[in-house]
Amino acid sequence: MITLENVHKSFGPKKVLQGVNLEIPKGESMVIIGGSGTGKSVMLKSVLGLVTPDKGTITVDGQDVTNAQSSKERDAFLARFGMLFQGGALFDSMKVWENVAFRLLRGSLKKPLAEARSISIEKLRRVGLSPDVADLYPSELSGGMQKRVGLARAIAAEPEIIFFDEPTTGLDPIMSGVINDLIREIVVEMGATAMTITHDMTSVRAIADKVAMLHNGVIQWTGPIVQMDESGDPHLDQFTHGRADGPIESIR
Repeated sequence: MITLENVHKSFGPKKVLQGVNLEIPKGESMVIIGGSGTGKSVMLKSVLGLVTPDKGTITVDGQDVTNAQSSKERDAFLARFGMLFQGGALFDSMKVWENVAFRLLRGSLKKPLAEARSISIEKLRRVGLSPDVADLYPSELSGGMQKRVGLARAIAAEPEIIFFDEPTTGLDPIMSGVINDLIREIVVEMGATAMTITHDMTSVRAIADKVAMLHNGVIQWTGPIVQMDESGDPHLDQFTHGRADGPIESIR
């Protein structure tokens, strides 16, 4: 579904991606791991077309997304994606149901108000929130509830591809487990292709079919989650076990 071939991206003198090669098969859950500042978010933004690579090719379902698209083509392309943002990114001035239905109330996916609200309530139920939450504002919700609303919004338009950016950041271990379980259930249920960025190894083990480690601008290792602990790669081993000593330099 998603292929990156020799993707490079620099910002001034800083080389972020230096030849990324990665394939994400249709219907699989790929989790990208790596240290802070290694370019995981840049890679994700490149797939979405928010960042243009300096070199290389990115294709989504066979479509080259590194080429310029018309406004109409761009809308159709983005309609295939859902996104759960790291900080929730809910609109404070909108009610919960309006946040969930954001894409259903505008653009090419626009639906009648009543239908959009009905879909929102259905998706809220799917993530474990009762209908009475729909008319509240984000500020009236706990962090875990806000994350669930963000997840409901990500799946509201029935996307083919869902991106999860640090889905458990700021949550306690129990709520993190709940969110991980929901993500896994929903991705399997929808048959969606998923790409997740996370530092949380518990999340990796809960939601990944395959894992890719980004280090020094390239994919250092990639493979099925069941092979991660016996990869033999010293970078991956150091990262997954949180060791200070190893080939990945730490700031002391």
